[in-house]
Amino acid sequence: MSQVENVVGDRVLIAVQAVNISRLSTHPVPTVPGTLIVVAGAGPKDSNGAGKSSFIASVTALLGDEQWRFASGAKAVSELLFNAELASGAGGKQWASADHGYIVGVFGPPGEQMTGAEEERPSPGEEDGELFAMPTGGAITVWLRVNQEAPHLEIRWREGVHLAAAASEADRVARADEMWAALPKSAGRRDVVARDLTKVLYGDRVRCVSFLSTSVRSKVATNLLSQPLNEISPERVFEAIAALTGLDTELEQEREARRDEHAKRVRAAQAGDRLAEFEAESKALLTTFDRRDQARVRLAEALRCWRGRQARKLADAAAKDEALAAESVTYQEAAERAAEAIATVKAEIASLKDDTLDRKVSEARRELAALQARAAKLEADRAVAANSADELRGQIPALEETRRFADGRDVPAAEREVGESRLRLNEALKALGVADREVASAQAALDDAEGGPAAAQLNALSAAGLSATGLLDALDVAEQARDDARGAAGPDGLGLAGLRGWPNEHAVIVDAGQLEAAAAALAGLPGSVLVSSAGVSVVGAFDGVATGREARIKAAEHRLNRAMDTQEAATQAVHDAEGAVAEAQRRLEGAKAAVRLAQIEERLAERRAKLAELTGALEEVTPKVAETERLAGSLDFRARTRDMEIERMEGRRQRHEAEREQALGQDRRVGGEREGLKLDALAADWGGTAEGAREWIGALTEEERPRGADEWWRMAERHFDQAQRDTFPEEDDEIPEELGFLLAERAGSTAREQATFAAVCGALASYLRGQEEYEKHQRRQIEAQIVSRQRDLAAADKGAEEAAQSTAVHRAALTAAIKARLTRVAEEFDKLDTGYGGYGATLEFPVPPPPADPEQRWQWRVTPKWKRGEGQGFVPYNRRANTALMDEKAVKLVCAAAIASSGGGHLCLVLDELGRNLGKEHRREAVALFRRIGETYGITVIGALQDDMEPYAIDACGQYIKLRRSSDAMPYNEPPVIIGHDQHAERVKALAHYVERPAS
Repeated sequence: MSQVENVVGDRVLIAVQAVNISRLSTHPVPTVPGTLIVVAGAGPKDSNGAGKSSFIASVTALLGDEQWRFASGAKAVSELLFNAELASGAGGKQWASADHGYIVGVFGPPGEQMTGAEEERPSPGEEDGELFAMPTGGAITVWLRVNQEAPHLEIRWREGVHLAAAASEADRVARADEMWAALPKSAGRRDVVARDLTKVLYGDRVRCVSFLSTSVRSKVATNLLSQPLNEISPERVFEAIAALTGLDTELEQEREARRDEHAKRVRAAQAGDRLAEFEAESKALLTTFDRRDQARVRLAEALRCWRGRQARKLADAAAKDEALAAESVTYQEAAERAAEAIATVKAEIASLKDDTLDRKVSEARRELAALQARAAKLEADRAVAANSADELRGQIPALEETRRFADGRDVPAAEREVGESRLRLNEALKALGVADREVASAQAALDDAEGGPAAAQLNALSAAGLSATGLLDALDVAEQARDDARGAAGPDGLGLAGLRGWPNEHAVIVDAGQLEAAAAALAGLPGSVLVSSAGVSVVGAFDGVATGREARIKAAEHRLNRAMDTQEAATQAVHDAEGAVAEAQRRLEGAKAAVRLAQIEERLAERRAKLAELTGALEEVTPKVAETERLAGSLDFRARTRDMEIERMEGRRQRHEAEREQALGQDRRVGGEREGLKLDALAADWGGTAEGAREWIGALTEEERPRGADEWWRMAERHFDQAQRDTFPEEDDEIPEELGFLLAERAGSTAREQATFAAVCGALASYLRGQEEYEKHQRRQIEAQIVSRQRDLAAADKGAEEAAQSTAVHRAALTAAIKARLTRVAEEFDKLDTGYGGYGATLEFPVPPPPADPEQRWQWRVTPKWKRGEGQGFVPYNRRANTALMDEKAVKLVCAAAIASSGGGHLCLVLDELGRNLGKEHRREAVALFRRIGETYGITVIGALQDDMEPYAIDACGQYIKLRRSSDAMPYNEPPVIIGHDQHAERVKALAHYVERPAS
């Protein structure tokens, strides 16, 4: 199936939805094309942490910003997925990181309104998932699935508007998976992946350029707005313009061409070196072939000398073996005589080793051990009984002393007395408590009677030197009338309640002439009542009433005396009851001590009886132990005497065995020497019998016949070494693996050299046989190889020359393209400057020489210049200027580069940290400039900003988006706040219902 291209076409982005992307809410976000869109944030403390950078980064990925490296799989996009540890302080425990997510974009025709939004909006549960209606063929929805594992991006699309709609965040995430499964695959049986994104969606047209922070992308182009423009070098200015206009890709292609040219030049030089080297090797090969022919002759002589060594060794070994065989017979006869003597001694030892005496010794020892164990146990039991009796006797005196306190009472009687005395003590304590309360009550009554109801007023008047009397104290009321209930009538018809209430109880009687002075003295006691012949003056009121002061005081004192007498009697009763309790307790302890004493005396009697029994048993067993010891000693003496005789006989046997072992050892030594001769191996090496070897030696010349094995070996070694040197004359010659291994094994000792000589000669002979045919063929090939290598050198030189010409042509074309692109940027820069308050601007970009190093990037320099007044010349950007002018020119330069890269189509310019470097006095103007340029040239400018920029940008932008997250404990954002100024208002209203819906 052929792959479609430019699916989006001329449509513009009108809505974005993120699902499982960073901590962004899943609510759709409408966008206003062709204006300035500012993205603000409200995090837990400030704007940080609200996901602004993640939001604009997802937009750049959707629009195919090449800085994501789509051709390499765009793995960096997967870092935008929701990460639980980064989203919330407790995210690692309460939430799970996402393994996939979605970036969904709705693209609509530019300048076309959507209709029927309110009437045709389906409920969140409808199958098609559309949120609002578009004219047929108008909108298209692109879905980017972001995966943690490869492929990191998968792309699907569908005509119409298809966003995940549901009542909660979790439902929208689940709905997104369902909708993705329902979308048709973009490339037939598979999905379009990252490397084809820009071609399939946008037809390789540049739709987005961006400056993003390092928090969302590791490789960041130079941001012309991140610092004052005059602090950026001309090289970095060019890098920024190259990133915005796509020149960095073409520069990379130029570097690849230089690399190819360098590689071809290296190959040409290598071809020349190889030809010279081959010619030198060809000349040396013929000499090598001649040496190897000589080596074959020397190797044959080495093998003949090696065979002479083998014949000499076999003949000498056969003669020595015959002498050793005769010596072995002598040692075998001596061993047989020693064996006969050993048998005689063993018979005598067996007669002495009768086990009857051993059994008697064992029985005597067992009986002695049993008696000794019994005696030890009796002694231990007697010691334990004696100690126990001593402990019991030690407890008796203290118990007898305590028993005297019982006075003849037993334990139950003493316990009853304790209980009765405690009951009497409790009754006395209760009576004492009642007496204490009565004393306290009587004392309080006396204090009240002495103070009186109007005591404060009388004291104040006395301090002022005025005489006065309380109104109630002047009345004498019968005692029984004081205790009558409230409301009882007196002789004058006035109830007692009337006397006790205000103002009577606070009234004082003063002289009429002192009434004003008394009122002044009682000014600090508001509510007092003054009674005189001139009338009644009310100053305040008091609580409580008392009448007949002297009578009340007398009665209170009498009551207190009675209460104190009762209290004293109760206190004495408590003291007597406590003494009785203590005495009863001592009698109880004495009664208990009597019981304990009786028990101890009974146990002591038992211990004494046991002690007498143990003493008798010990006296009985002691004589038996002594007799058994004597018997065992006698048997031991007899056994030792017998063992000494056996030991003497064993000495004789050992001497005979030593003689036999010596004879056998000598026989084994002779046998070992015979085996060490290895006649069979020597015969096998020779390839015949000893007689054959003697005959071969006898056939030699008179000069060679007397040679020994060592002399034959030295001659063979000399011939082999010379053959090896002829075959491999240089130390670094390549030796066959088998031959090299054998040569390494034989080095270090003569024994290893001899053991491996036949094998190493065979390996060398095999190598020489194999090389013989090769050398013949090689002689024929040398001439043909020289001709072929000369032809290769000519072809390599021609390829290097063509690569140099191609690189020069490519560089010339690239230079023209860069100059044309920079010229257009300069023209747009001049238009923007003159169109928005400037006097004209341009760019200076001299063509730099190409670098000599193929790995070095072709470094261009761009110097922005502008006029500071009408008719003046251009001034370089790095001259001193005010900050506002620098920021204005930087904004215009960025927009000029974006316009130049758009190719006439709609472009989105994405900026992180918008206005971070702008001064406070001109931030609003700079932001407004972005909006005017965007609306004039059809550029959508999306900028994320910090808190301090928000007041300046909110009024100057074409759309305001605020991402919100109120707490670090919340992993996801709240629904965003969106204020749109789209001239086609229906495009904004169509998503309002779903943006405002709270996440559950």
